[in-house]
Parts: sequence; structure tokens; C-alpha cells
Amino acid sequence: MSNRFDALLQFARQYTGDPQLTPTLISGDASFRRYYRGAGLVWVDANPQTEKNHEFVRNAAALHACGLLAPEVRAVDYRLGLLAVTDLGDIQLINCLDETSVLAWYEKAIALLPQLGDVALALEPFDELFMARENAIFPEWLLGKHLQLLLSDAEQRLLDDTFACLTANNLAQPQGVMHRDFHSRNLMVCCVTEGAPVPALSELAIIDFQDMVMGPLSYDLVSLLKDCYVRWPDAVIEQGMQLGFEQLSQTGLLGELDYASFRRHADLTGMQRHLKAAGLFTRLYHRDGKSGYLKDIPRTLGYVVDSCQLHGATYPVLAEFGDWLVRRVLPGFAGTVVEGKGQ
Repeated sequence: MSNRFDALLQFARQYTGDPQLTPTLISGDASFRRYYRGAGLVWVDANPQTEKNHEFVRNAAALHACGLLAPEVRAVDYRLGLLAVTDLGDIQLINCLDETSVLAWYEKAIALLPQLGDVALALEPFDELFMARENAIFPEWLLGKHLQLLLSDAEQRLLDDTFACLTANNLAQPQGVMHRDFHSRNLMVCCVTEGAPVPALSELAIIDFQDMVMGPLSYDLVSLLKDCYVRWPDAVIEQGMQLGFEQLSQTGLLGELDYASFRRHADLTGMQRHLKAAGLFTRLYHRDGKSGYLKDIPRTLGYVVDSCQLHGATYPVLAEFGDWLVRRVLPGFAGTVVEGKGQ
């Protein structure tokens, strides 16, 4: 047994009073966290050197306070990075989705966004400096480390101008609390009754919320609809965008913003997120030895190309950037297998 598992075992047995308890491994994830189940709880090994445990506990309490379903923290050892949280089951939303049910499920997820956007928390702003740190991931890890591309001065200017455009877009729109990773793998389906999960008889719980910040309110909606792990038909994305706009507008969070402006904001916000995500996927491979995310890069960059083509007339720099991605970057992933829409 590892030293960390020994510590978790002692933590779990001390909290439950059961000297025989031995939690069983559920899974790890894209971070360095590991999850175990036992005695009706989930036990989390979250090394404090890499994980945001104070933020997780704080944010969990705030989500519960505003009526959102999320893991409830029952015990925590901040020094060792060990937590006991309530068990929300094993059903991720992504495993319930198909082309006949996706809109009904997404309607439930989108209904959470007004509450989430208005959570009472003093959070770090998703400002220019924050985005600069994120924007550096794509050129460092995907362009440099993975593809070994040496950018010309003109290419570097194009990259800088593109990120400047996307940063200005994110700062110019209505702001609120954003999850930053609101998608179908971070929403758990909790069934109200026994049987196969259906939207009408299920609730959605939010997980992986330790990285919440204050930023553009379109961010979580576009994270959900333009999912890095599954792509839906454009009609599904459009209906979801309209529904999200209506939900956020009805609560006053968007002020006087009209739908056309909101949709443009969301598409460009998605671009900034997807470029960061593509960089993270290559970092997970080269730094952390996790290759499973490489297959998601063509899909993720495909969203970027689509938005560049859609908004290139309004933002010429994006038209040029989209062409450059197609010519210089996507060929590097030509052998990667990507599932089709709805898969």
C-alpha cells in the first residue's frame, strides 16, 4: 500500500469508528485526485501540493447554501489532503446522452446556470492576467512541446492578436460566478426513483467545482454545449444557446444584452476555452503520462475553426487564425481517431 492510501485508511477508520473499513478505489481523474468508496461515503485523496482543498470545501458550502446539489463535505484533513464527501453515485451525465435525449438533459443542466452564476462567493476574477496564464498553455504545450512548431514572427503576432481579441471579448460581457468546467462529465445524475435515469425523474449534481472564478456568464453554457468529449449536431447547440440566453436573461444577469450579441460572445468565449483545453490535453500527455485526452484534440480545435469561420467577417484576425489552424496545426493530428457527432 502507498503511504497516501495508508493515511486515507486511517482517516476513514477514525471518522467512521470502524477499524475494519477498507475503502475501494473508484477512479482517478485528469487531476491527481483519487476516489474511494466505503461506509456510504466517498473518500478523496487530494494531495494538498497539487489540489485546491480549501476552495473545494468553501465552494461546496456555497453551492449548498443556494440550493444546488453538490457533494457535501463531512470531514477534511487539510494538512494531508483527505476528504470524506457524500456519495452521489456513479452516473455521469455523459453516459445518459444520445441524440433523442440530449436536449431534455441539457435543459435540466442549463436550468442550474442562473443559480450558479449568482452564487454568493468572493472569487478570483477571470481577468486579463488570469487569461494570459491560460492562453500560454496552447503555444507552450500543443504547438511547442507536442507539434515542435517554431513560429515565425508573423505567426506569433497572429497568435497574440487572436488571444487579445478573445480576452477583450471575455471582459466585455456580463460577469458572474463560473464553474470553468461545466460539462457532461462533471454533472452527476441522481435518480429520484429506481430504474433507468430519465430527465423528468432525475436531479443533476455539480462536481469538480474547486476552480470557480468570476467571469463571463456565457462560459459555462458554451462549456456544456460545445463539449470537448462529445459533439452534438449544430441544431442542438443552437437550441441550447437560445435556452441558456432565455434562462440567464429572465433572472436579469445579462442586463440588456440581445441574443445575437450573447451568441457571438459565447462562441468567442468557447474559442478561448477550447484553445486552453487543447493545450491541457497535450500537457496531460507529456507531463503526466495520460494519453487518453489526445483523441479529443481534433474535436476541440474543430469548434475553434467553426467559430473562426462563423465570425471571421466581423473579426478578420479570427478568419486568418482559423485558416492557420487548418494549415499548420490540425495536420499534426491527422492520424487521431475522433468520433462523429453524437458519439
